[in-house]
Amino acid sequence: MIASLAHEDVSFAKVAELIEKDMALAGNILQLVNSPLYSVRGTVSSVRHAVSLLGVNKLRNAVLGLSAAQMWRSLRTPPGWLMADFNRHSVSVAILADLLSQHLPVRDSVGAFVAGLFHDLGLLLVAIGLPAEYKQIALLCEKDPQGSATHEFQVLGTTHAELSAEALAIWNLPAPISAAVRYHMRPELDPEASADGIALSRILHVANAYVGAATVSFCVMEETACGADSSLESLGLGDQVAGVLSEFENELAEIQPYF
Repeated sequence: MIASLAHEDVSFAKVAELIEKDMALAGNILQLVNSPLYSVRGTVSSVRHAVSLLGVNKLRNAVLGLSAAQMWRSLRTPPGWLMADFNRHSVSVAILADLLSQHLPVRDSVGAFVAGLFHDLGLLLVAIGLPAEYKQIALLCEKDPQGSATHEFQVLGTTHAELSAEALAIWNLPAPISAAVRYHMRPELDPEASADGIALSRILHVANAYVGAATVSFCVMEETACGADSSLESLGLGDQVAGVLSEFENELAEIQPYF
């Protein structure tokens, strides 16, 4: 489902078909569509009606977010890892990245939500698959919270951003999404950084910095970027910042109960 929905050419029929295969997901989607967030007239009682009203992109994002959260719930994580906070962080970054991409000249903007949703997948992989190494890195991060990437490389020989990107490539997600995730902590290293428009990795970097500073950390390894180039203002939004943040808060408030 994730691989299918991550591609920009997914059809209305495909989205509806995937939702209808999972009754719990279909129920959540219909409940979300009928919430005040979308302000549709009358009650939407069919998935295909929901798709026709909201369009592929909005519904695709909701399905991806709900499906990912459902997947993570069955996983056993080490002490100190807060799965509910991980879900909240991931979805928050996804929503904000998507909104920013709608207001700015961002390349590969259609992948913003998916990139935000899975940007920290590598942290989850380490926590589950390498518990001893996870504990070692966590201890180092407790002493030096701002050096998590260095500690990851010291222990693993790679970083969670690299692991996230490799996992998304294996899942057959589009290359621009994997690339944005790979460089989300250091967007200046992205080969696309010097091209026209704003690189998706930069959008992801700023969204991650904002959400990380505004919410509770889900694990000690989470590193929050700071600095002038990490601020929303650095993107050149001007007086649109307040409007984007208001839309972000409204959208997050409606979808948060599902995570």
